[in-house]
Amino acid sequence: MCPLHPALPHMMAEVFYVGVDVGTASVRAALVTRDGLLKSTSEEPISIWEPQSDHYVQSSTEIWDKCCTVVKRVTSGIERSQVRGIGFDATCSLVVLDQNFQPVPVIQDGNEKNVVMWMDHRAAEQAARITDTGHGVLTRVGGVMSPEMQPPKLLWLKENLKESCWNKAAHFLDLPDFLSWKATGCLTRSLCTLVCKWTYCPPDGWDASFWTMIGLEDLLENNFSKIGSVTCPPGSPLGDGLTQEAAADLGLEPTTAVGASLIDAHAGGLGVIGADVKGFHLPCEDQPITSRMAMICGTSSCHMAISQQPLFVPGVWGPYLSAMVPNLWLNEGGQSATGRLIDHMVKGHTAYTQLQEQIQQSYLNNHLSLMANSHSAVDLLGSSLHVWPDFHGNRSPLADPTLKGMVVGLSFSQTVDDLALLYLATVQALALGTFHILEAMKEAGHDIRTLFLCGGLSKNALFVQIHANATVSNKQEKSNHSSVSSHSA
Repeated sequence: MCPLHPALPHMMAEVFYVGVDVGTASVRAALVTRDGLLKSTSEEPISIWEPQSDHYVQSSTEIWDKCCTVVKRVTSGIERSQVRGIGFDATCSLVVLDQNFQPVPVIQDGNEKNVVMWMDHRAAEQAARITDTGHGVLTRVGGVMSPEMQPPKLLWLKENLKESCWNKAAHFLDLPDFLSWKATGCLTRSLCTLVCKWTYCPPDGWDASFWTMIGLEDLLENNFSKIGSVTCPPGSPLGDGLTQEAAADLGLEPTTAVGASLIDAHAGGLGVIGADVKGFHLPCEDQPITSRMAMICGTSSCHMAISQQPLFVPGVWGPYLSAMVPNLWLNEGGQSATGRLIDHMVKGHTAYTQLQEQIQQSYLNNHLSLMANSHSAVDLLGSSLHVWPDFHGNRSPLADPTLKGMVVGLSFSQTVDDLALLYLATVQALALGTFHILEAMKEAGHDIRTLFLCGGLSKNALFVQIHANATVSNKQEKSNHSSVSSHSA
């Protein structure tokens, strides 16, 4: 008989990793195993303030508090020592801190409201002026500076809140980098954020002439310390891991590894663009991942495509080197309002106000199926109602934040049928917007065969099907060279 032995290494406690996702309206955390098996999730809402039209602000203090709440919740059933690492992604919103790392308000009398949200369009005029400079960095953002990027927001703060904000600010951070700093005390910025939203270009770094040309030459001081002088690829280990304070806040062990952060859409893109599709009979099964587009669809949508060589797409952000996938170039299209637009159209309808507890997207999907009644395709129900979906401007490929939305074909009728048709027309308009982006990328040299969806709207079967219908041309249908795959995230 073999002698008894103490517990062998394979009997040791299982290890876990924590991912934190800060979206537009909520914070989510997930506990996963080393093999990527999802063990538990948690979600908390976060506040959004709209002090005036096109101004959207949040509080970094509240966001961090909610991060701590969801992390404690998903790790409550395990030992702290079992968590080996944590990573953050977040919206590309702008966080402002003073020299003591305290919040600096980004609105008058804003208290701790120190975050200019990604969807804040207050800097539209500043963005237009930056575009008019014709500076060379604009070639990497589709030729047009968007008000959703950080340079115009910074310029707006300097021009409109110089005393109360600009002069007091010592640190301007993308929200993902704020979370990494809060966790580690390390101010190293992720290339994902700086390259995609701040015009940073590795290996050369910051272009001082750009910041001087647009009137922000004061950011050059101390080797660009206010906006980031040290960078690293996303996922790189930061500092010595969790600080004592952050570990106590999160309920984890000090020195737990922390990876450099990602923008939320880029994290989603990274998660699905490399998905193993063997056995699903998709046309991309034997194709390189450069034949895929990741569509991250929630409040807004981002359309991510990667390439071996830089491709310049008019009206589409990028090309960005290693911003999502190491050593590959990223182009990023997008729609500024998707889920938000659907909610706006549905909740503003008279039928919704009368039956709001009953009417969800799944209800409307079922209602449309009943209306079609097997005699016609659901798509054809909306043939007399048309929506132009740019209610919050057009991010890609027209790159015009001043565009407005439109509905053609309305009548006085306000029944549930009318609501369902308006919902359908809105989804169809968004899908045709995706087709417009897809065509622009293909014309620039991308060879995209499959669209991968993730995010909240990927759980909506009608939304996914309408996108499949809209993005497959007649030629593609015949040759079966294009498909849509949905991965709920």
